[in-house]
Amino acid sequence: MKYYKPMLARETQSPFSSPEWIFEVKWDGVRALIYKTQTLSIQSRNNKELLNRFPEFREIENQKGSMVLDAEIIVMEKGAVSFKAAIERLQASNQRDIEYKSKTLPATLILFDILELNGESLLRKPLMERKKLLTQNLQEGKHFLISDYIETNGEDYYKAVTQKGLEGIIAKKKNSKYVQGRSNNWLKIKHMKSVECIIAGYTQGNGNRESTFGALLLGLYDKKDLIYVGRVGTGFSQSTLEKLIEQFQEYIIKDAHFKESDIPQNPIWLKPVLVCSVDFQEVTPDRRLRMPRFKGQRGDKKPEECKIDQIMKQGLTEYTRKRDFKITPEPEGKIDKTTGRTFVVQEHHARRLHWDLRLERDGVLKSWAIPKGIPKKPGVRHLAVLVEDHPIEYGVFEGKIPDGQYGAGDVTIWDQGVYEALKWESDKVEFLVQGGRMKGMYVLVRIKKSEKNDWLLLKARTPA
Repeated sequence: MKYYKPMLARETQSPFSSPEWIFEVKWDGVRALIYKTQTLSIQSRNNKELLNRFPEFREIENQKGSMVLDAEIIVMEKGAVSFKAAIERLQASNQRDIEYKSKTLPATLILFDILELNGESLLRKPLMERKKLLTQNLQEGKHFLISDYIETNGEDYYKAVTQKGLEGIIAKKKNSKYVQGRSNNWLKIKHMKSVECIIAGYTQGNGNRESTFGALLLGLYDKKDLIYVGRVGTGFSQSTLEKLIEQFQEYIIKDAHFKESDIPQNPIWLKPVLVCSVDFQEVTPDRRLRMPRFKGQRGDKKPEECKIDQIMKQGLTEYTRKRDFKITPEPEGKIDKTTGRTFVVQEHHARRLHWDLRLERDGVLKSWAIPKGIPKKPGVRHLAVLVEDHPIEYGVFEGKIPDGQYGAGDVTIWDQGVYEALKWESDKVEFLVQGGRMKGMYVLVRIKKSEKNDWLLLKARTPA
């Protein structure tokens, strides 16, 4: 039997509408591939057999023919989809526990794709044809349903879905083939973003947490290097705190993973083998998770899957989604792991004239749109709206973006050169620039009482 890797969606920041896309609910559960051949097998993303944990799914054996299906396992608790309940089902180990939870916390398979039918691969067929074959060859049962979808109007659908307390939506291009791995043809748009992180350590607890821990220290892999992305101290029940601290004792080590100044003193370090899921609002410019909340432990994810790409590629996904590269001359770009110190300011004659300041960092151009241009005198402040990351190649782009395309209008380079970051924090960036027109020290400051994308750019007095 041939085994497949699931097609994975990239994250994008905001809902959109398009006749070329369909939109489905983003279910908050556990991904699974179902192999219904001579025997039945349900595999997690890291190839663990799940059928023994979810015996109620055996009813799918009654379906005619052989097939390979893509699905999400969800569990309802108190009338709502509960990720924690799904993880609780996943972690049940002894047979008595499994049988009890299958009755008290029954699971449902949400089926949304078909990869193989009666021995024939369907990977190269367009999505809408696969959807048709799925509904034609499968009858819904007590514990499995076929995912519904709508066409075109993703923005209203997103509002309706999130108002019901669901996680968000998945946008899928109608003509997309099934790709084993991550693809820009599937996009997840969530009310809260989430990421799978390494639990690299924890801080000492105080008060009512004195016997457990204060917060988890989180890491993501950048190639072979484990990178600190912040700590999470909310979202834990008392039983979860007690269970985790007991589990941690087996993995305590002496050597520190990180030496960042914002890590509390005297943390306890752990072998990088445990994985957890964390919700967060956004990624700060210094690669920290903003407003993180513990979601649950992920025994179904391998530590090496916890890559920095989960949070660092969001920007270019948004950039790519907004543009049709068959029409616009803008560079399609790709993230370059090498980080330079270049900057560029582009004069952009779009619907409204503005200037775009772009600073190279983490392999992309961090970008702000400045309606009134670059301040020339110390103390003058101009609004700077944080926009999506742009590819490195955009630093040399000049040309006309055609009508009908995002940002339509003429783009010319107003200034360019190199810069040095003196401080790069979530709410403040201080930098020295050496360009043809921009020279000296500038500061970007987030406006805390305004929308999250609103900043101020000011020219500072260059330190002696």
